Amino acid sequence: EDRRAPTTADLTTIRTAARSADPQTARIGLRALGRLERASLVVDILPGLQHRLPEVRAEAANAVAQAAQGLKDVAGPRPGLTPAQAALTARLGGEADPGVRAVLFEAIARLPYADTADIDRAEATLVGSADRATTSEDRLGLAKGLEAVARLHRDRHKVGQPAMALLQRLARADPGRPEPDLLRDARVRRLALEALIAIGDVDINTATDASTDPDTQVRRLAMRAATTGAASAMLARGLADSEAMVRIEALRSMRSVDPQGSCRSALAGSADRDLRVALVATDLLASCGDVEGTVAYLRSAVADPADAESPRNWHRAAHALIALAAADPEHATVALTQYASAKAWQLRVAAARAAAPLNNRDVLQRLAQDPHDNVVEAAIVALNSAVGHDADDLYIAALSREGDQVIRVAARALDRTLKTESAVPALKAASQRVESSTRPGAVDARSALRGTLASLGVQIHASRADVSAAPLSAAELRRLASPRARFVMRDVGQFEVALFTIEAPATVLQFAQLAQSGYYNGLTFHRVVPNGVIQGGSPGANEFSSHATLMRDEVGLWPHVRGAVGISTRGRDTGDAQIFIDLVDNPRYDHTYTVFAQVLNGMDIVDRLMEGDVIHSVEIVP
Repeated sequence: EDRRAPTTADLTTIRTAARSADPQTARIGLRALGRLERASLVVDILPGLQHRLPEVRAEAANAVAQAAQGLKDVAGPRPGLTPAQAALTARLGGEADPGVRAVLFEAIARLPYADTADIDRAEATLVGSADRATTSEDRLGLAKGLEAVARLHRDRHKVGQPAMALLQRLARADPGRPEPDLLRDARVRRLALEALIAIGDVDINTATDASTDPDTQVRRLAMRAATTGAASAMLARGLADSEAMVRIEALRSMRSVDPQGSCRSALAGSADRDLRVALVATDLLASCGDVEGTVAYLRSAVADPADAESPRNWHRAAHALIALAAADPEHATVALTQYASAKAWQLRVAAARAAAPLNNRDVLQRLAQDPHDNVVEAAIVALNSAVGHDADDLYIAALSREGDQVIRVAARALDRTLKTESAVPALKAASQRVESSTRPGAVDARSALRGTLASLGVQIHASRADVSAAPLSAAELRRLASPRARFVMRDVGQFEVALFTIEAPATVLQFAQLAQSGYYNGLTFHRVVPNGVIQGGSPGANEFSSHATLMRDEVGLWPHVRGAVGISTRGRDTGDAQIFIDLVDNPRYDHTYTVFAQVLNGMDIVDRLMEGDVIHSVEIVP
């Protein structure tokens, strides 16, 4: 599996494992067949659906759906899907174990259907089996399946009325049940709401009920579901919620429900006790320049660049500067020069982003030659938006820089340039360097360079980066049979994660090896998406600078729930050793990004992390 089974001998080994009398070996073999994502291997997986043990049957059901993903990019009919659907449906009809039924529900729903008749059949199977979903596991699987149908197939499929009624029923808490039972079924309600939001059809009664749910994430989704003026009272309640994630979502939804009231709420939210809420509110003030108090607040937030230079203190000023550029360009122009010369590179990035709407070419040209590649990237993106090919000389010069993120945006900016005499040699030289690079971030730079050179009539030889071999050994697997990793965050605190060695052995062993070598020490969490994820582990504090060898994916049954720890990728098998932690449930990431750990304790510390917070150390605790 680690080699992606390029030979017949490799496939024979995995097929033999899948038929093993040892249940654990059979599970690993079935999982491996699925992870190869070759639809032709579904026939080798199907016998696993009849295994005597439920955990093996569940693994087989998931593996069928994963192997079928190999058809996702096939144009035209996908005849292998109908037999796979039929086999999963038949197993569902005779399955006695609720845990296996739960996996079957989702597997049936997430097959990459091209034919609307297959999608209709999948939905009808879920709805027709709803009466059997009498346990929490069943209901969860049913909700996952319905959410997958709504999200994955919405472009070609209109959810039928029976499924809509079922989703509305699953989304609403039974007022007669005690709170512990309601919390136990909370993920069911979250998934049902996610599905209704994907469809764009959440009735006001369902949303209102959800807004008072005992589960924080259900209340958060209720705020997301609020899209009409009838939801104003519900959003007002959300703005006063005790949990930051609910207040954040309420602020976002206010923009469409009550634009004028949204500005007042954002101004009040800019003083929220939780900085994450305050920053979201500050961003929203960009469109509120005519509301009394907005400009005064933004000007005060950017008034002292020296104060913003102190550790963990630059965020408010950076967000305020970008908002001020839209709300009050005159005052933003005055502040811009100071921030373009700030010592903290994050503030210079904010200056580049603020300079774009101000059309301040002088500042952007200076920042496009900044010592820090992250600043250069932001400046080139802004220049390309503001002046296009008028800045081609700067883009050409940037191609000689080291950062993959800079090469990527510079190449994109030169697409269809008329300065071919100077641009083509620079693009070809950059391409030669990047094509031979083993850095994961080079994947994006390569793609941009190839595209731009093609637009100029130049074809280059495309190379393929190899996935690194995982440090797999029996001794390491035994040593890390049930380990934890302890993250110590500078000036914030610590949190621990449980590592899933059995589910994702190659990922865990590579992560452990890097952690024990000190690789993560001193790196940061460079990306914070409120009510989304935090991401870190980049030597350059960006999306594109990372460990020098690619890692392969190990997607599986563990979902992307709040606290799940995954590996950042740019397509299959492009893991870059950057990690992310789900701040909320993110079902759209399931079966796409490897989950190799789950936060055990200290989620409150994870919630407090801000962009730029430093990883002091990562310790592996066997």
